[in-house]
Amino acid sequence: MPKWLRTYVRAVEAVNYRIGRVAMYLLFVIMGIMLWSSITKIGRVPALWTLEMAQFTLVAYYMLGAPYSLQLGSNVRMDLLYSRLNTRGQAIWDVFTVFCLMFYIGVMLWGAFDSTVYAFQTGERNPTAWRPPLWPIKVIITFSFLLMLLQATVHLIRDIAVIRGEEI
Repeated sequence: MPKWLRTYVRAVEAVNYRIGRVAMYLLFVIMGIMLWSSITKIGRVPALWTLEMAQFTLVAYYMLGAPYSLQLGSNVRMDLLYSRLNTRGQAIWDVFTVFCLMFYIGVMLWGAFDSTVYAFQTGERNPTAWRPPLWPIKVIITFSFLLMLLQATVHLIRDIAVIRGEEI
């Protein structure tokens, strides 16, 4: 494999690893928000923002964690026949399936980008009492799909290297 491909693989995986590790700690942020919600309800002064903020943080948690999960191979895989294949056969099958994944993520990225642009143009807000702007979470979702697409290309490069008998 050319050096620039190896550099691309290492760079994308380094970015996804770091973002994924930071995203893991968003679970503690969610717990803090929910704890604050419980405290304010006990004090009979419920905060209007806690439910939506917990939902937005949860979306950021799993969307930013998805590329990291894909990188670690902890995504769900139908293992009925796959495990019976040798390493090269698995790589050949993965090349086919990664194109399906990349198409799906590409469509989702396109939709997320359009939705983000719309949120910026219209000043879109959530129709609740708190009425937070929606662009921050939409930017996170769009960025996450971009990271997943980059990670899928890394998988493709790694699988092609395995088919060719090379290692990255």
